[in-house]
Amino acid sequence: MEVTRKTRVDAESNRRRIVAVARAAFADEGLDLPMREIARRAGLGIATVHRHFPARTDLVRAALAELVAECRQDMRASLDEPDPWRALSGAVHSFAEHRLQDRGLNEALFGSHPAAAAFAGDRRAQARAMEQLVDRAREAGAVRADVTVADVRVCLGAIASFRLAHPAADLQRLVGLLLTGLAADGTPGDREPVAAG
Repeated sequence: MEVTRKTRVDAESNRRRIVAVARAAFADEGLDLPMREIARRAGLGIATVHRHFPARTDLVRAALAELVAECRQDMRASLDEPDPWRALSGAVHSFAEHRLQDRGLNEALFGSHPAAAAFAGDRRAQARAMEQLVDRAREAGAVRADVTVADVRVCLGAIASFRLAHPAADLQRLVGLLLTGLAADGTPGDREPVAAG
């Protein structure tokens, strides 16, 4: 009985270690890092990794689940924000912050990586929420009258494709310029700038 309990504890500890290592690796280097390398960094054999995560998509899903939950919370906060401009610009800033902090998240949620299928429901929910934010901002006159959700998606695409080799200040500048282009009065608002990851 004691051996079985210890085995379960060890297995759970290994699983947590694999997920933590994968999360950090995917954030820094993207989702294509070989599972063998994740096993090496975790100090475990590849068979142990495959026992917990038979397919790469299983590992990606586990590694990014917490970050996806954070994205959901960020979007909920934007939807709950009563000021339409702050709601929309806050969602754009949050997206940029996640871009700085986690390269793998953008690949999984918005890219063409095969692991993206695991997060299809989240992508649809985020898209619906963004449509609501854009509609609210347009109805309130907070954005230019011709701004559509497609325009905001172009802005998010520019942020997602931003090369992380550039300083964080460059991404802050990009976000400010994009928001200025959307705003009815041509000012990006008073939200705090994107923080460095």
